[in-house]
Amino acid sequence: MTSPLTLQPRPLDPSVDHGIQAIVAGAATTETCNTDLAAGPWTFDSRPGYGPGSSMGDVIPTGAPRQGQLPEEYREASEIELAARITAAKTTLGDRVVVLGHFYQREEVIAHADYVGDSFQLAGAALEHPDAEAIVFCGVHFMAETADLLSRPEQAVILPNLAAGCSMADMADIDQVEDCWEQLAEVYDDPAMLTGAGTPDADGLVPVVPVTYMNSSAAIKGFVGRHGGIVCTSSNARTVLAWAFARGRRVLFFPDQHLGRNTAKAMGVPLEQMPMWNPRRPLGGSTEDQLAASRVILWHGFCSVHRRFTVDQIDRARAEHPGVRVIVHPECPMDVVDAADEAGSTDYIRKAIAAASEPTTFAIGTEINLVQRLAAQFPQHTVFCLDPVVCPCSTMYRIHPGYLAWVLEGLVAGEVRNRITVPADVADPARVALERMLAAKP
Repeated sequence: MTSPLTLQPRPLDPSVDHGIQAIVAGAATTETCNTDLAAGPWTFDSRPGYGPGSSMGDVIPTGAPRQGQLPEEYREASEIELAARITAAKTTLGDRVVVLGHFYQREEVIAHADYVGDSFQLAGAALEHPDAEAIVFCGVHFMAETADLLSRPEQAVILPNLAAGCSMADMADIDQVEDCWEQLAEVYDDPAMLTGAGTPDADGLVPVVPVTYMNSSAAIKGFVGRHGGIVCTSSNARTVLAWAFARGRRVLFFPDQHLGRNTAKAMGVPLEQMPMWNPRRPLGGSTEDQLAASRVILWHGFCSVHRRFTVDQIDRARAEHPGVRVIVHPECPMDVVDAADEAGSTDYIRKAIAAASEPTTFAIGTEINLVQRLAAQFPQHTVFCLDPVVCPCSTMYRIHPGYLAWVLEGLVAGEVRNRITVPADVADPARVALERMLAAKP
């Protein structure tokens, strides 16, 4: 009598790129938000805009960094050839280089990362390699800037594709923020705000404390440092807001309105005390009375990845998967966070899935590259993205193995390509804001 044949489950392919290629070829029934995602990102390097994907409708600022033409040998190389070249270059460079990969990077890049994490975790990982000559940051521009702020001056921080920006970070530029601060100084009748943190009242509180999300430019972090403020991450936003409330009557929170609103609401701040600041309108679109009564002034910015998630998607997930556990990122709109079972940072989501002891169905509201990777890493669970349309972060997707091979082989040849450097007059106060964040532990 023969034993029954046991079939092992077919491993999931974590590659979003493979899935998009299958959609475009007609071999998959799922949808993508833009079939141009199947093309190499160098196709879009000469065009203004963030490229295909979630941020393709966002307006890019004039003067945003552009990437020069990637040499043909990298554009024409196969996935297998690029992987071999990257591996060979890393072997040659050894400890002279460390490659950092953000959770939202495509799988073909993550495969070569020495560290994988969120922007703050990766900046910390860079600090663990003070002897490395180069830090290759596979993420977006503000992340490479942060790594440059925290690394040693002689270390080169490299962004493989200069066009990998962040539309949310770009929604609060330094000129707009300084103009906002000047208007608030008039509203609160405190000229001292123009040169520093402002004048403490009888309770020792200044009129307003600026708080910027990690997802902002070095210039914004420098502004915050000069004016008595602090940086936050999605993991420690509540702790940082408590720090700010202990020092100020109110908080100016930018650039992401949703993280600010969701965090402050969870801390008991009424919605009517959270006016929105639209930089294109006088007083941000609020009245002086509203600004005087405010506790948190929210900047009119958002993440286009997390804005795609809806309550209808959650309702559909619950109908199709009874008992599903819904976890979303706090950059999602408030109604989505309220409808979910839990909200947390990318690291929170990863740890929640890893910690589940029984097979569980998870519906996740965050970037598709991370969700698909988690589904492959934890096959005992059913893990899927709330948004059925495959639409990765436009700018994270601009990092391609071709660019990674190009910068690494440049280092082998003694050439530093795409170095990111923050000027000292910006870097010094920005480090102050980051150090305050490091001291404000959850």
